[in-house]
Amino acid sequence: MTPGNEPTFRQSVDLMFNRAVALMDLRPGLEEKIRVCNATYTVRFGVRLRGHIQTFTGYRSVHSEHMEPVKGGIRYAPSVNQDEVEALAALMTYKCALVEAPFGGSKGGLCIDPREYDEHELELITRRFAYELAKRDLINPAQNVPAPDMGTSEREMAWIADQYARMNTTDINARACVTGKPLNAGGISGRVEATGRGVQYALREFFRHPEDVKAAGLSGTLDGKRVIVQGLGNVGYHAAKFLEEEDGAKIVGIIERDGALYNQAGLDVEAVRNWMVKHGGVASYPDASHTAEGAAVLEAECDILIPAALEGVINLKNAHEIKAPLIIEAANGPITAGADDILRERGTVIIPDMYANAGGVTVSYFEWVKNLSHIRFGRMQRRQEEARHELIVRELERLSEHLGDKWSMTPNFKSKYLRGADELELVRSGLDDTMRIAYQSMREIWHGREDVSDLRTAAYIASIEKVAASYRAKGL
Repeated sequence: MTPGNEPTFRQSVDLMFNRAVALMDLRPGLEEKIRVCNATYTVRFGVRLRGHIQTFTGYRSVHSEHMEPVKGGIRYAPSVNQDEVEALAALMTYKCALVEAPFGGSKGGLCIDPREYDEHELELITRRFAYELAKRDLINPAQNVPAPDMGTSEREMAWIADQYARMNTTDINARACVTGKPLNAGGISGRVEATGRGVQYALREFFRHPEDVKAAGLSGTLDGKRVIVQGLGNVGYHAAKFLEEEDGAKIVGIIERDGALYNQAGLDVEAVRNWMVKHGGVASYPDASHTAEGAAVLEAECDILIPAALEGVINLKNAHEIKAPLIIEAANGPITAGADDILRERGTVIIPDMYANAGGVTVSYFEWVKNLSHIRFGRMQRRQEEARHELIVRELERLSEHLGDKWSMTPNFKSKYLRGADELELVRSGLDDTMRIAYQSMREIWHGREDVSDLRTAAYIASIEKVAASYRAKGL
């Protein structure tokens, strides 16, 4: 395979799927049923803006309904097309299965550059897009539940939720029609940071296994590891921030649209983010060297590379130059199938996208459950936990009075132990547990089968088997 015949994103997903099913024993026809996209709806609608009607093209693809509702984000980008949306929908199917979120896979997109429109115009466009999808049940709490993706945020999700509620005034579960909403519109604590937090938890779980770390040619823990992040959007920013502040990793490179920053001593992620918000890019940032050729920094020396923006950034043209021994795919499809072959042959360990960035859909699942139960997490049990802990602390204090200076509680133990878990802590706990269990399911296949040499194939096998089991239960 040469740069001239680089596979498309859709083809890459199919190639990786085929690599996995070749190692599985699926009944005739079931492989095809799992692989194909069930349906894609294309909508073209008009919105009156700036004195005339503008026509927009949007998509909503449903890959698999082995479980319902189906789940998947809506992205706003000029490059959105049917093949991309269908590939992303397929990844959502496998991703949800891998992390045991009870959803089928879906994805949506609107071919638009959101930077070209003001907030009011975007609201008009979003509400009309939501209307076109909702009236066909392509937004519905029981059938199809969107979420934020590239180019969208909790703001757009709030507009979509409100539009759905206006169209379905008697639906008590209307808020569950979409996830990633603001807290005051039915959202859940920790959703904005969820995908980046999931990347952090995925790396933590990887580094808990010395055998896996050794396979990447590394040693030790995350502390001090040199990290390069491509894309400091929502996902890349939170992943880099948490790794830097909580795990001691050193963010040596940040790649953005207007070039890249590099500092071997480490970058201050929060400072870079603030600079970008103020100046619109990373150029002229004072505490690092800047290069206009941002893609070149993908090839710089580091321990961990985190592509967190667009698909296909590591491809046949640059795969041979990638030096990172460990790559974690925070974006969807950042490594093409051809590049994946090259990197695997060199021994590069890749933590695949369907696992690495599953934090978003995991916390979306928690939000959906919260909306359906109509109660925030922690409300029923938090104070009861604190009361029970108080009994233990009082008994410890009584014992300490008898033992005197020979025994005393560690400073701050009482305040930390007495505090019951709030919604954010419960969400993080659930996400951490999900990422650990999903990694174990991949790891068992990676180390347990001689014919599986990489985590991506292991992830596909684990997820496809779960989808197949759902179809078998339906009688297929």
